Amino acid sequence: MDAKANMVISGKYGASENSDSDLLAFFKPLVDRGLNPVSCTTDGNPQVIRVMRMLWPDITIQRCLVHIQRQGLMWCRRYPKTAYARKLRELFVEVTYIRTKEERDRLIELIDQWEEEYGQYIETHPERGRVFSDIKRARSMLLNALPDMFHYLDNPSIPFSTNGLEGYFSRLKSHYRQHRGLSKAKLDNYFSWYFFLRPK
Repeated sequence: MDAKANMVISGKYGASENSDSDLLAFFKPLVDRGLNPVSCTTDGNPQVIRVMRMLWPDITIQRCLVHIQRQGLMWCRRYPKTAYARKLRELFVEVTYIRTKEERDRLIELIDQWEEEYGQYIETHPERGRVFSDIKRARSMLLNALPDMFHYLDNPSIPFSTNGLEGYFSRLKSHYRQHRGLSKAKLDNYFSWYFFLRPK
């Protein structure tokens, strides 16, 4: 989706985000058409990011802050019992409120402080329970995403979330539910026509 025009550039039914061949089949025609995006805001799927960087080496990848926040809060739980989980949850709450470079720098400072206090413990602790494993996942996601979380502060044209696309998907799903009796062979045509007739 073109975030500025809030318009779908291309869509395809049945393409898997976890298949390099599907991703290449989806993106390569866009390359052939001359698409050369400055940035892409994405939910963070590593295969999508890898393929996009392969096809467009100079692209800026902006991680969707809403996805980061939502996943982080889910892994930290609503009412965490440990100090490290409570403080990590507080960091995820702040993620979508960053509007200035000063606020970004302050959040990064708080993340660094949390990592200095708890990071080694989280990394090396042998506990294997589900709750602790989720904290490890939350920590890993945040640290890996951090370099690509705040490009929108340097370029206001870069959206910090995929909310525009998620809203489009929501409308698409609502319409599709009225046609769930379509045969599999006709689904590709249905979605192709939908993307063409309703690009916004």
